[in-house]
Amino acid sequence: MQSIANVALLVPDYDEAIAYYCDVLGFELVEDIAMPNGQRWVLVAPPGPPGSTGTRLLLARAKGEAQTQRIGDQTGGRVFLFLNTDDFWRDYRAYQSRGVEFLETPREESYATVAVFRDRFGNQWDLLQPK
Repeated sequence: MQSIANVALLVPDYDEAIAYYCDVLGFELVEDIAMPNGQRWVLVAPPGPPGSTGTRLLLARAKGEAQTQRIGDQTGGRVFLFLNTDDFWRDYRAYQSRGVEFLETPREESYATVAVFRDRFGNQWDLLQPK
């Protein structure tokens, strides 16, 4: 059995990223461990059922010019991350009230209610309530 545990996401600063993903998007801080080389192992995840072990984001502080240039554009401008919800309108309204930038009006698709938003760092996300 296999699963994807973590997805690395380039960010400019650990604390700024933790604040955004936890305070604005409502994610939970799973781990924040100082490493001997000055880096940190920082994992955040959307809230889920108790004991859930879904995919988490590894907030990776960009090192060097090449990584810094790719913050917010790790996929060449396409939607990068897909955030499922059990209540689209609850989360859509909450995100709007916290200043999240939606790039389109919510739409009904055959597979979900969906809208694309951009996070503070430029990454495009789908907010989805699967049907």
